[in-house]
Amino acid sequence: MHKIERRYWIGTLAIFAVATTILVAMQRPPICTCGYVKLWEGVVNGPGNSQHLSDWYSFSHVIHGFLFYAGGALFLKRLPMGARLMIASVLELAWEVAENSPAIIDRYRAATMAVGYSGDSILNSLSDGGMMVLGFLVASRLPWKVTAALAIAFELFTLTMIRDNLTLNILMLVYPSDAIKVWQAGI
Repeated sequence: MHKIERRYWIGTLAIFAVATTILVAMQRPPICTCGYVKLWEGVVNGPGNSQHLSDWYSFSHVIHGFLFYAGGALFLKRLPMGARLMIASVLELAWEVAENSPAIIDRYRAATMAVGYSGDSILNSLSDGGMMVLGFLVASRLPWKVTAALAIAFELFTLTMIRDNLTLNILMLVYPSDAIKVWQAGI
């Protein structure tokens, strides 16, 4: 098990602070416009999705952490674990910023099952980043086969529960399929 030095935790928090500043400048709502914060939002196509602390897509962000850990272990093995965590945080939070740009919001609406998607609250974006950190830390402590099995289990679980997961999300953003979109809608 690798210990992450304090300076890297401070750097990671600074990355979260920069992302927060950018999201504020983008005029993202701090919390759900409903005016309250929930620990879990289970309605995928409801107005609270991507607005609260966690939702069905939190599983995807944990998997991001698994993948970033694996990528760092393969390609950045000379860097300290903390530096790899900071790089993973930059990548995750850069995606959170990009995901809340008008172009990506419109792409989600057009190509995926997220018809009424309006972007994330700042709270949800930061929580998504926290879920990635959690996944990164879990992957750093478990054998890779256990981490891979967890990722597959999360993908199958969310596929079963909401007809969506990280794999379909990426596929539908990059190469949309009308057949998958219809299946996801339950038609």
